[in-house]
Amino acid sequence: MTPTLQTVYGEAQPLDWLCLAPHPDDAEIGAGGTLIRLAQAGKAVGILELTRGEKGTQGPPAERQAECVAAAHLMGLSWRGQLGLPDGELADTPPFAHALAAALRTVRPRVLVVPHWRDRHPDHVGTYHLAKRAIHLAALKKADLGGEPWRVQRTLLYQGNSDISANVLVDIGSVMTEWEAAIRAHASQFSGGYVSETVTPEIIERRQGRLTYWGTLLRVKYAEPFEVEEPLLLDPLGL
Repeated sequence: MTPTLQTVYGEAQPLDWLCLAPHPDDAEIGAGGTLIRLAQAGKAVGILELTRGEKGTQGPPAERQAECVAAAHLMGLSWRGQLGLPDGELADTPPFAHALAAALRTVRPRVLVVPHWRDRHPDHVGTYHLAKRAIHLAALKKADLGGEPWRVQRTLLYQGNSDISANVLVDIGSVMTEWEAAIRAHASQFSGGYVSETVTPEIIERRQGRLTYWGTLLRVKYAEPFEVEEPLLLDPLGL
């Protein structure tokens, strides 16, 4: 199977922020509030699903894609794409890394948001390692890729199914209604019975508990956690 980048919503364009999702709905659950806030501020924001979730899903791929389109509209995204890699097999392999690197050159994100490497789901772990390789390849002038080289300026890791040592927190209290609507757009996953700790009608309640915890550390109601592996440059005059 040859991975092919497909646009499912909006138009491929240079993006301020791009979130990589191993499966449909991962971006909404892990980073949706931040993506919505950015879109509302006029930033060009996108999501790229690496798989269609075809092996671990309650809905067929066509239904899940329609849900992705609905969620993208609710979030105000500029673009949403699908790479078509095999569900359950995400790993740092040359064909997958080249496909993702080519996608990065197409939409040219300034900031990339990827799943944290600390996760029980192997596809989330695989996406992290695959992204590291693709970021490197996309910037190489001599890489065997189409398009112009592109260097991602900053990478943030979002929380999946395990605890993380968050060192960046984003107040998302103002967009919780939109965040919840975007997750509920994936009705095939979250309106049926309990399948796992993430595929459950209780997903909103479970995630709100996490967001409340992180918000407590900032003295706000809800905060979305991220981890950066490189120091952030801070201007003290902005404090």
